[in-house]
Amino acid sequence: MFAFTPSLAHGDARQTLATLIKPHLSPHLFKSRIQRLENMYSAFLACSASPWPAPGLCVTPEIHYQSELWLPLDGLRPHFFHLYRRALAYPPILSSTPFTDSPSWAGLVAGFPPFLSQSANPAKLLGLLQSDDELRTKFLFWSFMPERFYGDGGDRYPRQTAMIAEWLRRRPHSNRRLRCLDAASGDGAGTYGVARLLLELGWTPDSFEIEGWTLEPLEAWAAAHAAFPHDPLREGGFRRWCLPVFEQKAQHSVLFRARNLDQDIPSQDNSATHHKFELIICNGLLGGPIINRPDEMRRIVSQLVRLLTPCGLLLAADHFHGGWKQKCPQQELRALFETNGLELIEATEGIAALKPY
Repeated sequence: MFAFTPSLAHGDARQTLATLIKPHLSPHLFKSRIQRLENMYSAFLACSASPWPAPGLCVTPEIHYQSELWLPLDGLRPHFFHLYRRALAYPPILSSTPFTDSPSWAGLVAGFPPFLSQSANPAKLLGLLQSDDELRTKFLFWSFMPERFYGDGGDRYPRQTAMIAEWLRRRPHSNRRLRCLDAASGDGAGTYGVARLLLELGWTPDSFEIEGWTLEPLEAWAAAHAAFPHDPLREGGFRRWCLPVFEQKAQHSVLFRARNLDQDIPSQDNSATHHKFELIICNGLLGGPIINRPDEMRRIVSQLVRLLTPCGLLLAADHFHGGWKQKCPQQELRALFETNGLELIEATEGIAALKPY
């Protein structure tokens, strides 16, 4: 399990990133793969009419078909999955990568960011990624932190934030530190949002602990260091959002973990009171494309309830998976909360429930 304490120091970020991404890759691991891809791409160019794959290309059904005929993703995917496995120091979640859901190589290339603009040839791309450490790092973050996974940053659930503020004002005084969990924290915007709220309400850094949990280790690292190697513009805005936490020396009250809510919760977190949380936020996860099967939903909600202290508050909202991406109606999630012994309360955004004492 990876855990990262927030720090904006470049040296700290570089040191912790080395625990996730291997510094160098041997060319012998890719030589034969690059040659196979070069043969495929040469045949594609010789037998296919233009336009050929390129960033920004408007890909028609015919272009998708032509690309799949000569450069089938099923033939390309294993070589790039090999790169992911070799480059990362942990088993990657390959289903998160663009190679999993893209309709064709042409469709994938059309969405390439500027730093991959010269890489429409898969053989050339694999060669560059093997030899260029900086480019490979950007590619890995682009692969596992796609822009579609996130909102616009800042406070994504302002009405939920207002509800938390009201709950905090009514919360009985306690000498024990307030412990908060941002489950499915993603890039950490919500985690920093809770810290900002507490500071704005007059809480001191030594009076609270906040953890952000996410399945993807690169997300946990990016959140802790407010760093997005593949997207400097996004990094600048994100740093402005979390800066008040660092200015008030509250970064040591925040911790980001790579943790699987479904199966990776140590037993002590489910038993001892001091390992539980009074406030748990689980936004953008339950009922969407990632967690939607009834058995998964039951396990996750049950896990969250076990991690919640008596009289604790559990909140769940979702802006990302509306419409056709929403797999589980909200009333089913509400029923699941009640089945696990929670008392539903009126929520200004999403669902809110208290755990009886």
